[in-house]
Amino acid sequence: MKDSRILSAFQELPGPVTGAPPSVRTVAHPMLFDACQVGVVLRAVALVQVVVAVAALYQAQSPSAWVLDVALLTVGALPGCLLWLVVACGLKRWLAHAHEWLQWTVGVALGAVAGVLAGEILTLLGVFDQAARVAAGCTGALLGGAQVMVLVMRARSQLPADTAARLAELQARIRPHFLFNTLNSAIALVRREPARAEALLEDLSDLFRQALADQSSAVSVADEVALAQRYLAIEQVRFGERLQLEWQLDPRADSARLPPLLLQPLVENAVQHGVEPSPEGAQVRISTERRGDVVVIKVTNTVPAGQGPAGHGLALDNVRRRLQLLHDVRMQFRAALVDGVYQVRIEVPA
Repeated sequence: MKDSRILSAFQELPGPVTGAPPSVRTVAHPMLFDACQVGVVLRAVALVQVVVAVAALYQAQSPSAWVLDVALLTVGALPGCLLWLVVACGLKRWLAHAHEWLQWTVGVALGAVAGVLAGEILTLLGVFDQAARVAAGCTGALLGGAQVMVLVMRARSQLPADTAARLAELQARIRPHFLFNTLNSAIALVRREPARAEALLEDLSDLFRQALADQSSAVSVADEVALAQRYLAIEQVRFGERLQLEWQLDPRADSARLPPLLLQPLVENAVQHGVEPSPEGAQVRISTERRGDVVVIKVTNTVPAGQGPAGHGLALDNVRRRLQLLHDVRMQFRAALVDGVYQVRIEVPA
């Protein structure tokens, strides 16, 4: 199944690696106090620039004078901001295990130091006088506290999203028709192929165990692929040859981080909208590949029966939001239906 028609960005990656199901791996939790992410750096610099631009309005006599004042203040403020980010990034592993009050204290103290540095630079340039150093330090402390607040709120916002997603997936696992279809398939296999019936029930048990488990904030691509394989093994018994599966798995992509229970709803959508409505079935392909410092994950399925009624898109929106919470601007998520082929493409840091 060729999917190069989907979008210009959905290019076929050369030399896909086909492998056996990867083993389960443990991935460290994301940092609560993490100033190393690109999105955090960009927002911190933007915040400082906004404060500088507003501060320059107090003494600007004309637009040209305002531009000059902004440029001069930036010369002092930007090094202070970068100092805060570099030191906070270097301390993130220690701060991740520290009490919340200590994180706030360090963030505010770093902000005060960065403010004093900015004040010293501006004093040397003749923009500030000696008395303004205290004001610069206080301003830096306020900005440092504001940045810590943004980081903490961002980390906490992930918790309800993870909880809601897990509840939604748990409901999907215990939907009556899915459970009944699986049990009926197992009953039909008990006398004819008892070993296969046992494997089917083991897959169902693993699926329930995963949905009920206390998930960490991030798991590996290998974990997500293994869960998707259990789900598709169950559906393979139900649909038989109608479900035409293709796996293209790159072992180098196994350790990339994803929110838990992220891949399974995508393959479930592929089965529900591709295979189930079509008497002749459909093709479903799951691929992973590492390209430099990026891992590309694609779930592709044909739609022989046509697009059908449009859904609410809740599953896709949930996947997108959770990826943004974990990887911020370093992730990409796209989905498209072109010429009877539907594809979801995800890019995350390796």
